[in-house]
Amino acid sequence: MMWFSVRSPGISTLPNMKAHLVRIVTLILLATASRAATVGQKKNYIFLVDNQFKPSVFPTHEHWYTSPSFAGTEGDTASNLIHVYSTVFHGFSASLTKGRAADLSRHPAVLAVFEDRLRRLHTTRSPQFLGLRNQQGLWSDSDYGSDVIIGVLDTGIWPERRSFSDRNLGSVPSRWRGACETGPSFPVSLCNRKLVGARFFSGGHDASSAAAGGIGGINETIEFRSPRDADGHGTHTASTAAGRHVFHASMAGYAAGIAKGVAPKARIAAYKVCWRGSGCLDSDILAGFDRAVADGVDVISLSIGGGDGISSPYYLDPIAIGAYGAVSRGVFVSSSAGNDGPTAMSVTNLAPWLTTVAAGTIDRTFPADIVLGDGSRLVGMSVYSGKPLAEQMFPIVYPGQSGGLSASLCMENSLDPKIVRGKIVVCDRGSSARVAKGVVVRDAGGVGMILANGVSNGEGLIADAHVIPACATGVQEGDVLKSYIAGNPNPTATLAFRGTVVGVKPAPVVASFSGRGPNGLTPAVLKPDLIAPGVNILAAWTDAVGPTGLDSDQRKTEFNILSGTSMACPHVSGAAALLKSAHPSWTPAAIRSAMMTTTNLVDNSFKALNDEGTGNPATPMDFGSGSLNLYKALDPGLVYDMDDSDYIAFLCALGYGSNTIQVITHVPATCPVKRPAVENINYPSIVLVFEGVEAVNQSRTVVRTATNVGASAWAVYRAKLEMVGGKGLEVSVKPGKLVFSSAVTKQSFAVTATATGDAGSGLEYGYLTWSDGLHDVRSPIVVQRIQPL
Repeated sequence: MMWFSVRSPGISTLPNMKAHLVRIVTLILLATASRAATVGQKKNYIFLVDNQFKPSVFPTHEHWYTSPSFAGTEGDTASNLIHVYSTVFHGFSASLTKGRAADLSRHPAVLAVFEDRLRRLHTTRSPQFLGLRNQQGLWSDSDYGSDVIIGVLDTGIWPERRSFSDRNLGSVPSRWRGACETGPSFPVSLCNRKLVGARFFSGGHDASSAAAGGIGGINETIEFRSPRDADGHGTHTASTAAGRHVFHASMAGYAAGIAKGVAPKARIAAYKVCWRGSGCLDSDILAGFDRAVADGVDVISLSIGGGDGISSPYYLDPIAIGAYGAVSRGVFVSSSAGNDGPTAMSVTNLAPWLTTVAAGTIDRTFPADIVLGDGSRLVGMSVYSGKPLAEQMFPIVYPGQSGGLSASLCMENSLDPKIVRGKIVVCDRGSSARVAKGVVVRDAGGVGMILANGVSNGEGLIADAHVIPACATGVQEGDVLKSYIAGNPNPTATLAFRGTVVGVKPAPVVASFSGRGPNGLTPAVLKPDLIAPGVNILAAWTDAVGPTGLDSDQRKTEFNILSGTSMACPHVSGAAALLKSAHPSWTPAAIRSAMMTTTNLVDNSFKALNDEGTGNPATPMDFGSGSLNLYKALDPGLVYDMDDSDYIAFLCALGYGSNTIQVITHVPATCPVKRPAVENINYPSIVLVFEGVEAVNQSRTVVRTATNVGASAWAVYRAKLEMVGGKGLEVSVKPGKLVFSSAVTKQSFAVTATATGDAGSGLEYGYLTWSDGLHDVRSPIVVQRIQPL
C-alpha cells in the first residue's frame, strides 16, 4: 500500500527560510545517518521538496543533497539516497525507515512523500495501415521525423539491430544534451546518429534489494547493468516508434517484408527504467522522466502502467507527475492504456496531459487450423516456426475435465504424463503466461497444445512463437473443441500452420485485452484517447532471450511478433514525432488533438469498428475517439489546444487545494473562488455526466475552444451532430457556425445535453463534427449517467 503525505510549504518571509532550512537539514540528517533500524525495516520513498529552499550557494539540487553541510559527517548519503530529481520533479528518493520518512513528511519544506511502487510493462505493416505512404503526405512533409528525438522509457535497447542503423542520417540535432552511458556489453561506440543516447536507472531496485537483505533486486545472471536490453520489450517498442527501413525482415518467416517504424528517421534515446524479472519502480521511472527532459527529447514513449488494478489520484501517481513536468516543457508523452480489458474501467494512465493509447488489430494474421477427427476445422492463430506435426491425427485431451483448475490451466507440475504423453493437450488460457504452458505440456510428454480462451479473454487471439506445435483459439471454438473431446471415446486432432495472411477484414477491431473506459478517476475525461495497432506487431528483438521470453528458449531472432497496448503506444509516439517535425510550433495538446479529431470510425470493410472480445460494435469507451489515421492528422483544420493554465484549472475543478496542485505542477497555484467545471477542460472529446439513472430534465453544458491551424486563416466551419442510442436525450451546439480570420484564430462554442427521459439500454454517445468542406474535425460525445452513492 502506498504511504503518502502532503504538507504546506509554509514559506512566508525570507528570514523564515533559514529556520526552515535548518530544520529540514536536521531531519534529513537524522534520516540518512540513522543505522539503528534493521535493514528489513527500510523502504524506498520519493520526496517532493519545495525548490525555493535550496540555498543559492549550491549550483544544483544534487550538490545540495550530497554536500557535507546537508548530510553531516556521520550521514552515509550514498547508501540512502537513490535519485535526485531536478527537471520534471524537485526532490529525491531515498531508502529510509517508515518513521524517518514520516519525520520528513511533517516538515513544511517537504511537499509530498510517497512510497515507491512497482509497475509493469504493457506488453512491418502497421505504418501503411495507419495511412503513411513513401514520398508523400506526413512522411514526406516531416522528412520521416529526422529532426525529432524520441525518448523511450522501457527495458533498454539492443543497439546492433539494423533498425537502429544511422546510415545516411544527418548530424544529431544540436539541442541534444544527452549521453551514452556505458556498462557491461555497452561501450560508448554503440550510440550513433540514430541511437543518440542511452542511460539506465537501477537505484530503486538496488535500494529495495539492500533493504530486503539482498533479496530480490536485479538478477545480473540474466541482466546487463547497462542500457543493453535483456528483456526485448524496449527494443521492440523503440523500433516500432522509429526503426529504420529493414529489408528481408521477418520472424522465422512470418510477416516477411520491409520492417520500418512510424518515424524511420527520428532519433532514439533509450532510458532503461525496467529490468527483466524485476519490473519497473516509480523512483527509477521518475528518474528516467527527469533525465529525458533535461537531455532534450521531444517525445516520450511510455509503455508502462499500474500493476495493481487501481488508478491512484494524480497527486499520488509519479507517472502522472513526471509526465506533467514533461508536457509543461513541451514534450509529448504517449502512454499505454493497459491490458486488463475487456473489463470496464480497466484503462490506466488517466491524466489528461497524457495521450493514452488502446490497441487495435491490423489487416494481417497468422492462421492455424485445428483439424478434428470428424473432419471439421476450427480457427486458431500461431507463429510457431519449429518442426510441424507429422501429417497424422493425434489423440487430444482436455485435462480440465478431471484434473481440476491447475490442470485445466496447464500450470507447472499439474499434468500427469500418463494422461498427456503423445497427445495434443487443450489448456485454458486464463491470465497466466501463455507460452509457458507449452513448456509444461512438452515436459509432460505432450506433442502439441491448443490454448482455449475463457470468457474473460473474449474471442481475441494472440499469435505466440510457441516452443511446441501450438495455437490459440477463441471461446466459441474452444467450447466446440471441448464438447468434441467429451463426446468421443477416442478424440483426435492435428494442427496445420498456414503462415502469414494479409488483407484481412475487418480491421481494425478493438483488441479484447485493451484497457477500457470509463475513466475511474475523472469520468468527465474520456479515456482511452484512441486506438493504434497493438496486435501481432513485428519489430526488432534482443539476442539475450528467445522470442517467447522464456529462460529455456534459446532461439535467436532479429525480429519478434508481440501484442499489447505496449505495442500500440509507440505507434502514437512515432506519429507525434512526425507531427512535431512537420509542425514544430504545435504543443503536445495540439498534436494529440490532431490525431484524435481525424481518426477513423470504420474498418477496412467500411463498417463501424467492432469489439474483438464480443464481436459487437465497439463504443468510445473502447476506442476513445477512434483509430489513428495519419493520412489526415497532418492537416486537421482545427485543434483543441491546452497549456499549464488549462491543466491547473482542471485540477482546481477536481477540488484539489493549492498545496496538492503544487505536488503535480511544482509551482503554487491559486484557484478561483468559483470552482471551474471539470468537463470544461479543452479536451478533443466530450463527456457529459448526469447524476441518477433517471436524470429527467437535467441539463449539462460544456465549453470548448477551437484554434484554426489550417493553411487558410479565413475559414467557416459548420457543426453537425450525430447521436447513437440517445432516446430521452436532446443535444445541441451553439453557435452552429465558427468563423475564423487572420484576426480571429480561436472560437468557443457550447454543447448542451438535456435528459428528457430514461436512459434506456446501452451507452448514449455520438459525435460533433465541424466541417469547412475540406476538413472534418470530429469529437466523440459521451453521456454518462452515474447513480449517486
